[in-house]
Amino acid sequence: MSNRSEISAARRWVLKVGSALLTDDGRGLDRGMITALAQQIAALRGAGNEVVLVSSGAVAAGVVRLGWQSRPTALHELQAAAAVGQSELVQSYEDAFKTHGLTTAQVLLGHDDVSARDRYLNARGTLNTLLQLGVLPIVNENDTVVTDEIRFGDNDTLAALVANLVDADALVLLTDQDGLFDANPRENPNATLIATADVGDSALDAAAGEGGVLGRGGMVTKLRAARLAARSGTETVIAGGRHTNVLAAIADGDNIGTWLRTGRQPQTARKQWLAGLLQVQGHIELDAGAVKVLRESGRSLLPVGVVNVKGNFSRGDLVSLTDSKGNEVARGLVNYPADEARRIAGRASGDIEPLLGYGGDPEMIHRDNLVLA
Repeated sequence: MSNRSEISAARRWVLKVGSALLTDDGRGLDRGMITALAQQIAALRGAGNEVVLVSSGAVAAGVVRLGWQSRPTALHELQAAAAVGQSELVQSYEDAFKTHGLTTAQVLLGHDDVSARDRYLNARGTLNTLLQLGVLPIVNENDTVVTDEIRFGDNDTLAALVANLVDADALVLLTDQDGLFDANPRENPNATLIATADVGDSALDAAAGEGGVLGRGGMVTKLRAARLAARSGTETVIAGGRHTNVLAAIADGDNIGTWLRTGRQPQTARKQWLAGLLQVQGHIELDAGAVKVLRESGRSLLPVGVVNVKGNFSRGDLVSLTDSKGNEVARGLVNYPADEARRIAGRASGDIEPLLGYGGDPEMIHRDNLVLA
């Protein structure tokens, strides 16, 4: 039996629920499943955890409501189904969580929201603010407007990217299977559940299968999602969503489903990812006080500590932070474009709104988006 102390110690969770679970394998939204999920998530929240729910089911629910016999393949029909099903899905969640006194927020993300650096910062800031307010974010891909060329392709991938966005401790992928098996359990009755494995183990590739009829994501996408989540140190569990109190069992560290280990410390993994993310687009010179604060206290960079701004960068670009002699102190994703950074350099955070005409971030670069040299 494996020791799942990393999972039981998790405090920030991203939970993804698949279409087959939520729509009773295509028969329409399963209110009983949604009620059970709400109860389990409320219990997780009550134990002091933060949860972001990534929910499939909009397209599948829309297909049923429209009376179609099968999931369409044409993009405009999929978007129409998503538009019809999304409202019903969100309302079902709202009703279920309201009984537990939880406020929900619908967050629809597109590819640009996590690949364009300025929108990445916006999405990260919004999700973190919702969590700080005690709100439960319910995330889905913006299926009604996304184009074929820029879609995530499946909500497993979206859930992994959300885990990266919010620095989740654990990613839980709930499915209609008990976890990842060494063979396809639908075809091989002797297939054995893989209880624990290193996420990067190449032997796992052969065990993953293709997706089902309702969803686009099978075990192939779940394995890929686990590896994406691992880049920011997130542990992943793939488990059967129909088990009674499955989330409590996972949170207790029980040997349920498949645990795909990262083997890395979350903060270190995120810093490594950030350090290799982008090419430096500009340089910001700091005064001695700011250099000391960054090196010794690990705090955010405020405008007051900035002496000089060089380069022509945009919000969300990677910039190099240097001391007065040009030595690199750190790198980070900047909250302001170069022209605005120059205007607020050396000024207090309270001066940002009068200088720029809007109330921006109080930090030039937030500490979560900084990596020391």
